[in-house]
Amino acid sequence: MSSVRRAVSAPAARLGLVRALVGGYTLVYLARRRKMLRKVVRTDPAMFAPVGPVRALRRPVPAPVADALNDATLVSTALFTLGAGHRLIGPLHSALLSWTLSYRNSWSMIFHTDNALVVHTLVLGASRAADAVSADALLARGPQPAAHPRYHWPLRLMNASTTAVYLLSGVSKVARADGWSWATGDSLRRQVAIDGVRKEVFGSHAAPTAYALYRHKALFTLFAVGSLILELGAPLSLLGRRFGRLWAVSWFGMHWGIRAIMGIKFRYQMSGVAFAAWFDVERLLELARRTR
Repeated sequence: MSSVRRAVSAPAARLGLVRALVGGYTLVYLARRRKMLRKVVRTDPAMFAPVGPVRALRRPVPAPVADALNDATLVSTALFTLGAGHRLIGPLHSALLSWTLSYRNSWSMIFHTDNALVVHTLVLGASRAADAVSADALLARGPQPAAHPRYHWPLRLMNASTTAVYLLSGVSKVARADGWSWATGDSLRRQVAIDGVRKEVFGSHAAPTAYALYRHKALFTLFAVGSLILELGAPLSLLGRRFGRLWAVSWFGMHWGIRAIMGIKFRYQMSGVAFAAWFDVERLLELARRTR
């Protein structure tokens, strides 16, 4: 029984540092977009198409109210990152972030890249993610909590939600009319070409890498097969930590490859924070202590 317990336990510091990393990323992400968010909520109300929890609204809220909610989300993000008053701030921040990003997506195209960040925050906000590496822990001045399943399941749930996103992406590819022919790379090659043309027509520039690779059809076949294997095989990453880490590192590299070829930024994934729950990030704290 004790060996099973150890196998499904995790250090409190690991969950705490993942919370700090996710919160820190969110703080920078929102702070850099504060002015943009203020402009978005003043868009023509005819453009308002509510998504997610914002579907409860029939019309936009007054702009000053939206501004206040955006700023409240920034404040809650800072407190969430610090791990201050987590029992209250965790759920509150999760709700505010869900609302703020959904409200932003209700005015233009839906940024699906926000989904993983929101789900991860919901998990962290509902967990004991501030028992260590937090302002709450510093104020309590108690001993470091022992490893426990309560610090393990939120990390596993974060990983499971991440794999679900990629699995659905893979299923959507093979469920189309052309089915498994997506693996030939022709659809991916066309997508890269259309994206490049669109950028050039509307005053932007296609990535130079796209021009260089377009003539090499075999590379697109390799990319397509590789992405399908990683997407449809995503649930296998939950069977073991080593395989999970390899899968996470592979997708981290894939997203940087997508950035180089198509200029599309999956910021949360490219930061590496989206995959932090797969790793023993608490070792960073040990390394920091040794280098003092």
